Amino acid sequence: MAVTDEAIEKIKTMIVSGALRPGARLPKESELAAELGLSRNSLREAVRALSLIRILDVRQGDGTYVTSLDPQLLLEALSFVVDFHRDDTVLEFLAVRRILEPAATALAATRIDEEQLNALAEQLDRLGDEPSVEDLVAADLEFHRGIVRGSGNSVLCSLLDGLSGPTTRARIWRGLTQKDAVGRTLREHRAILAALRDRDAEAARSWSTVHIASVEQWLRSTL
Repeated sequence: MAVTDEAIEKIKTMIVSGALRPGARLPKESELAAELGLSRNSLREAVRALSLIRILDVRQGDGTYVTSLDPQLLLEALSFVVDFHRDDTVLEFLAVRRILEPAATALAATRIDEEQLNALAEQLDRLGDEPSVEDLVAADLEFHRGIVRGSGNSVLCSLLDGLSGPTTRARIWRGLTQKDAVGRTLREHRAILAALRDRDAEAARSWSTVHIASVEQWLRSTL
């Protein structure tokens, strides 16, 4: 194992075991290096790597702290990595979305509150009947983000936020090239919202599946 990898593993063990809790300040560099049997250089590299993935927070002049370890914070790294996807993997990302998002939408049908439902309805009303493709895609991202937030599951929220990036270009191209794609998307959004208002989890799941599958089907036919 590389020295830096060993240092990362040792700090990870301290956090997972509870020796370092969320928000805790790490010992001074010299003390921690001696405690873990590491060189200060390898410890410094490990801290730098763990700060990049939001495990540690290096505060200039104040020391290094364990972050809150909140799922949303930790999964920010997913969005960064996902941005490096190859175009030929977009279908795979869509397939993962098709597994997770309908489940989140079904969960939201039982948990979302009236204020959140009204916010989704207002968003659709503001968009109108003939939005530009770019406005529609931006609104689509926010619409689904609002629904997943309504599920009350922060891990699902973060995962789906991270996965939405690669599919954005595909949805823009669909809006530009497929007949009635804009109108179909708006109708599907209305159907999902109606199912949520009815507290019908299975209808919400079904419409969400149809919505994602239509993008996936179109993309598959164009590749």
